[in-house]
Amino acid sequence: MKIIKLTPNFEVADIKESVAYYETNLGFKLIMTVPSTQDEIEQTFKENKEYVYAMMQRDHIDLFFQRSDSFKADVVFAQDLPIGASVSFYMEIEGIEKFYQDVRSKRLEITDVKTTWYGMQEFYLKDLNGYILGFAEKLNKKQNT
Repeated sequence: MKIIKLTPNFEVADIKESVAYYETNLGFKLIMTVPSTQDEIEQTFKENKEYVYAMMQRDHIDLFFQRSDSFKADVVFAQDLPIGASVSFYMEIEGIEKFYQDVRSKRLEITDVKTTWYGMQEFYLKDLNGYILGFAEKLNKKQNT
């Protein structure tokens, strides 16, 4: 077996609201979405439609959002679990200081930036669905630039 890619699939209550949050606050772009009828793929939202799935992207990171009813039907292990996670989705980034100030100015739920014992400068964000995103930058990389 060769692993090609890892893409988080977040169970969410509202697809449009989750997409708007990630677009506005984190700079992700909507790539595709699937309406509740699940009979087509669209690149944008239509005003009077409900959606069960969306794919978003920023740089080399893809994220999936899937509405709770559809998610629990597809991922049977999640049927009795709440939305949110006791896991963090850790992303190594460049330009953490500027990104942190930008996110902080939006008054999102975030931790302070800290320097870790393993050589990273990092902070965590809790999104509107309760998912935890970690953002980190290598200290030695910053010192060499």
